[in-house]
Amino acid sequence: MSFKNLGLSDELLNTIQKEGYSEATPVQERAIPLINKGMDILAGAQTGTGKTAAFALPILNRLQQSKSKKRTVRALILTPTRELAAQVNNSFRTYGIALPFKTIEIFGGVSMRPQKSKLKKGVDIVVATPGRLLDHLSQNTIDLSGVEVFVLDEADRMLDMGFKRDIEKVIKQLPKRRQNLLFSATFPKEIQRLASKLLNSPKKIQVASENSTAENVKQTVYPVDQSRKRELLIHSIKKNNWFQVLVFIKTKRAADKLTRQLNKKRILSDTIHGNKTQAARTKALENFKKGKVQVLVATDVAARGIDIDLLPVVINFNLPMVAEDYIHRIGRTARAGKEGEAISLVCADEFNLLSDIERLLKFRIPREEIEGFETTQHLNTTNLKQKNNQHKRSNYQGSKKRKRSDNKKPHWQKKRKSFKKKGNDKGHKKRNGPKKSKPSFNK
Repeated sequence: MSFKNLGLSDELLNTIQKEGYSEATPVQERAIPLINKGMDILAGAQTGTGKTAAFALPILNRLQQSKSKKRTVRALILTPTRELAAQVNNSFRTYGIALPFKTIEIFGGVSMRPQKSKLKKGVDIVVATPGRLLDHLSQNTIDLSGVEVFVLDEADRMLDMGFKRDIEKVIKQLPKRRQNLLFSATFPKEIQRLASKLLNSPKKIQVASENSTAENVKQTVYPVDQSRKRELLIHSIKKNNWFQVLVFIKTKRAADKLTRQLNKKRILSDTIHGNKTQAARTKALENFKKGKVQVLVATDVAARGIDIDLLPVVINFNLPMVAEDYIHRIGRTARAGKEGEAISLVCADEFNLLSDIERLLKFRIPREEIEGFETTQHLNTTNLKQKNNQHKRSNYQGSKKRKRSDNKKPHWQKKRKSFKKKGNDKGHKKRNGPKKSKPSFNK
């Protein structure tokens, strides 16, 4: 559907056209008219589907139609991380360039003084992380009594990060009469409980099945021993000529170590995690976006807000501990309808994590064994069918890959003969039973 049919002002339509957009994405097509009508919404949308514009455009449209005599905070957007706050604020500035509204991003890791100065002069739209916003509220440097629209962006991630109490504290500072918009990529029970308390007769928008990933992301598992993950990562990057590669890893220390190892192999890399200063994180992200850095190694928290056009590959060096985080991770690629590839380097110890992810997705992620990196401990599989669009062959043909036929059982999967154990000291006989087999890779 064209943006012209969504009830937006001429100023916004002209800006959208200058930015090169003409057709709305599914979430924009469904959300914008409802938000324009002042309804509360509960929207399920993955990153990269255009969800920021889905709430930014109608909010700007609303503020434009009902001008305020005094410049005060009229729209508040809460995000889980600094990077996402900066990204969302940049979207408001871009779409509202022809409008008189002032915006501000508020997050920690930087001095409060410039933020206080801007707030004192007056702003219309605030994009903030919960912690720093509460700091301003405690110092009475921000007034939220005039908020007309409240947005929780990536609400599931905020709850995962332990922001539930902070969100509740912020809500208490808001006027009771307001419009509430909740956007989440996944819908765990915690989100449903929060939505029931926050939203008033909401309209639910689900542009894809719940807890699903974008259709144009090709997902693959590379079985590999833990000790050879780094070697396989380097091999894959060089053989496939991947240039912009986002690598997710479990810990900050591991991120720093892997970055040093990649740089030693002449793969220009940088890292982004919570221990880095905001200036260092911003610089690393900008260098990655501009192509000055080939690989960006990130932890889950720090990677929120990474929005890069045409990012070809996301690699999970470690699987996330929470299955829903997998959806957020691979949502960094295949954004705005483009194609992308998500590869997970999985060892036998991570089978339970992989199993949780596949049960959440409701399909089995294809395995591809890279020649020369065969595993010594094979990876088992869940009893789920492989999704049709996952059969597509990769565009990257640098490495030789061997696929096992699901109908052909490998030698290590054959049943072993049962055996009897000798009786114990009390004379009791133990039941016969099959000997437990080692974890297997692929049925």
